[in-house]
Amino acid sequence: MPDEGRKRRSTEWFGKADKDGFAHRSWMKNQGLPQHLFDGRPVIGICNTWSELTPCNAHFRVIAERVKRGVYEAGGFPLEFPVMSLGETLMRPTTMMFRNLASMDVEESIRANPIDGVVLLVGCDKTTPALLMGAASCDLPAIALSGGPMLNGRYRGEQIGSGTHVWKFDAMVKAGEMSMQDFMDAEASMSRSIGHCMTMGTASTMASMVEALGMGLPTNAAIPAADSRRNTLAHLVGRRIVEMVEEDLRMSKVLTRGAFENAVRANGAIGGSTNAVIHLLALAGRMGVHFTLDDWDRLGRNVPCLVNLMPSGQYLMEDFYYAGGLPAVLRELGEQGLLDKGAMTVNGRAIWDNVADAPCYEREVIHAFDQPFKPHGGIAVLRGNLAPSGAVLKPSAASPELMTHRGRAVVFEDIDHYRARVDDPDLDIDPSCVMVLKNCGPKGYPGMAEVGNMALPQKILKQGVTDMVRISDARMSGTAYGTVVLHVTPEAAAGGPLALVQDGDMIALDVEGRSLQLDVGEEELARRRDAWSAPPPPSARGWAQLYHRHVNQADLGCDLDFLVGSSGAPVPRENH
Repeated sequence: MPDEGRKRRSTEWFGKADKDGFAHRSWMKNQGLPQHLFDGRPVIGICNTWSELTPCNAHFRVIAERVKRGVYEAGGFPLEFPVMSLGETLMRPTTMMFRNLASMDVEESIRANPIDGVVLLVGCDKTTPALLMGAASCDLPAIALSGGPMLNGRYRGEQIGSGTHVWKFDAMVKAGEMSMQDFMDAEASMSRSIGHCMTMGTASTMASMVEALGMGLPTNAAIPAADSRRNTLAHLVGRRIVEMVEEDLRMSKVLTRGAFENAVRANGAIGGSTNAVIHLLALAGRMGVHFTLDDWDRLGRNVPCLVNLMPSGQYLMEDFYYAGGLPAVLRELGEQGLLDKGAMTVNGRAIWDNVADAPCYEREVIHAFDQPFKPHGGIAVLRGNLAPSGAVLKPSAASPELMTHRGRAVVFEDIDHYRARVDDPDLDIDPSCVMVLKNCGPKGYPGMAEVGNMALPQKILKQGVTDMVRISDARMSGTAYGTVVLHVTPEAAAGGPLALVQDGDMIALDVEGRSLQLDVGEEELARRRDAWSAPPPPSARGWAQLYHRHVNQADLGCDLDFLVGSSGAPVPRENH
């Protein structure tokens, strides 16, 4: 029989010589499991977001089997379980609507089952933060394993990046520079292997955040999904999680403030997605770590962009891996004193011990700190009367000449109004204008969809203009680019000043001064506020209603208000 003295959660299920223990073991044995697996060894949950509706994660059955090999090899007992899978490419209205729901699925699945440690299989954008957030609320030993990026896209001799070239080719079609047939022919050339987006979009950014936070093994971020070394890493993850249980290396020992500071600076150095801002704020909130939007600006402000990847640059994740991957970037930061070198990682070593000797093989892809790819890589946090609680902009993806700009607002009340109006030939707009999109925030869309990188009007594109200042309370895809102000907080649907902007208002953007100002007098704003009324809730039932009632604003990570805060390790209640 299992040793009753072992301090494991799983012994509350499998370690008892009574009717409950009998029942738990007996029903598990209908899967052909031998008695010795119930001898007190660590039970490792493999939290799998596999789904054929989530193309980025469709190879996770194979990865899960590789993890199991490692778990068995190290003397553990692996048990795979499914949770809600969030497919960025197909789900409507947006996967961000369901990130918190998936995190609840993860938390309750771990809390309710005999699990001593957990491997989180993550890939597509929201699966990574959702699984980290859910596991963090249980504070067990946990390790994240990303599925890896696709191989580089290739189309007629050109490298093309997922997402980034969709926006580029679409603009070329509208400008008359690309035929619709050529546009359609590029489809299969972009997504030509298993894996998630191979640009430095949100999926690659969050895989990098896993590694920078210390929650994944070194090289987790960049090994292509189709590379055999991804399966090797999965095997090693299986071995390591068993050791972590023995060491009681829980998430709270890894996800310290120093870990979040390292992640913010790493995000700047890789030119990472603005979506990481929201996800890391939410994760810190789950861990009870005090971390704010201002920390993002302060920590990332002087970090240059070192990585020459789309959408900010030229190369793709496959090239990034061959060049040295994230360890090479972290070494550059550490050598400049921009890394908390003592931050613990899931392999049991401090982060600096992992990367101090990391090589860089290609300086065109990973630049040296003193010869950066772009001078500004961090996320700029803007404030002013248009964004009292903050807004964000990604300098590495913006046009330098637009970083200080004053222009006339052209306002779209919601995404449907934008779609109906943007290509109207009578739209009063010129390249100096500021495009403003309302009611696309957490409550307004609902779910804060990736519509902030509004496509420019056809008549502007036909003039050869490729960028304009755009402002919204929405998010944008990490694969997108442009001078785009996002996450304006409070959002329009919550009564923020964005709701009061009208056509013709003048807006001033000053990225260096971190300012976003609406040039309208207080008396006029007060008159508009008195005339404003909140849009109706999106739904009277189900998850949409719960989400609308309880979602926090973007500056707090868009988590549900009742999920914020450290809940500690789960304690199982016995069956009766």
